[in-house]
Amino acid sequence: MATKVLAIDIGGTNVKIRIASDPQKRAFASGPTLTPQQMLDGVKDLSKDWDYDTVSIGLPAPIVKNQPAHDPINLGKGWTEFDYDNGFSKPVKVINDAAMQAVGSYDGGRMLFLGLGTGLGSCLICQHVIVPTELAHMPFKKGGTFEDYVGKGALKKNGRKRWEKNVHKTVEILSAALLPDYVVIGGGNAANLKEMPANCRLGDNANAFVGGFRLWEPEWANSVTVYDR
Repeated sequence: MATKVLAIDIGGTNVKIRIASDPQKRAFASGPTLTPQQMLDGVKDLSKDWDYDTVSIGLPAPIVKNQPAHDPINLGKGWTEFDYDNGFSKPVKVINDAAMQAVGSYDGGRMLFLGLGTGLGSCLICQHVIVPTELAHMPFKKGGTFEDYVGKGALKKNGRKRWEKNVHKTVEILSAALLPDYVVIGGGNAANLKEMPANCRLGDNANAFVGGFRLWEPEWANSVTVYDR
């Protein structure tokens, strides 16, 4: 029997949840003071009429051995030591939020996922092996990082045209280094692109839920732990 999964996509503005049998997502506000216990309480309240037996959590932080390596920048404290399995009383897989959307966007081969949001999320997937990356913080130009030039702040400061030019350059550089078969560009600001860079296709934030469901499928069963070693 297929596993019934509750997928949780945690962002700096909202916590969004879904199960496969209900096409409608549910959400509540997050913000810079949200703790994991508040997240747990909010999710349980919002999902009390849903039936599920496993949980996938996409969190905006590096994940090591199913736990955040540090607290998410745009949320509250306490995420690194929280017992997610015990809190939900169910098996839980915690994964970086960009990686979860990447899993939901994957269509075989070697894929690079770039999430244009508040910052720059990134993940490489090769033959169902998930390789989360922190490409956002690598140097780009003039002493700044990729995130400094393609994040939300850069879009607001530099305008859409300059921002889009830097998105195209970012894709060009990262593609040359990582040699993906294709690139998926997701995140809330992807819609601001007037022209998609070469070898790229537009993602969809809803794919984060698809990724959460997929994590419990046989072909992905070991992927979440492979990169923790």
